[in-house]
Amino acid sequence: MQGPKADAEWNDILCKKGILPSKEMVKTYEDMTLEELEEKEDEFNEEDERAIEMFRQQRLAEWQATQLKNKSGEVLEISGKDYVQEVTKASEGLWVVLHFYKQGIPLYALINQHLSGLARKFPVVKFVKAISTICLPNYSDRNLPTVFIYLEDDIKAQFIGPQVFGGMKLTRDELEWKLSESGAVKTDLEEKPRKPIEDTLQSSVLDLGVKLDINSDVIDDFY
Repeated sequence: MQGPKADAEWNDILCKKGILPSKEMVKTYEDMTLEELEEKEDEFNEEDERAIEMFRQQRLAEWQATQLKNKSGEVLEISGKDYVQEVTKASEGLWVVLHFYKQGIPLYALINQHLSGLARKFPVVKFVKAISTICLPNYSDRNLPTVFIYLEDDIKAQFIGPQVFGGMKLTRDELEWKLSESGAVKTDLEEKPRKPIEDTLQSSVLDLGVKLDINSDVIDDFY
């Protein structure tokens, strides 16, 4: 009598010959990994789309549970090789706030400090920072500090240059309000924080920001 191992091997042969249904065919969507679902996405019909959405919602719930358990407020530091995994892929169903900066600049350190506080307040949002010269070697210093807001592998908002942030007078509430306007966080602030009169002229700078496409040309520099 053949043992379980021999039976399993014989069943594998029958599956390859098409006599028995393959193991993948009888595998339920709930048992598949995210990578397996993505590989088969082109084969799904409209009814199957709900399985993909179900899995993504489950992934979001797992991420939220992990974040709620760990409210350390640490902003994840990444390099170029981490960009796709930690930012673009992570933004599938999750908001990602990414700060490009350089070391030794007081304003950039202030923004990172504020982001740490916001990471504690909004644990279901992923906060990431990266030194521009390491992550984007050709990125101009005049664009720093830069904050990109990602969702579903797409930049939903961008804040470029020191004028947009109001310099060293930037408060955490002001930064929170900026993020809330993009949809990344749901603020409990009842109104936009007021700025001193001398800073009001800077409010229009955001509208003059240059549109950048990190996902295309620049990302080639990562590899």
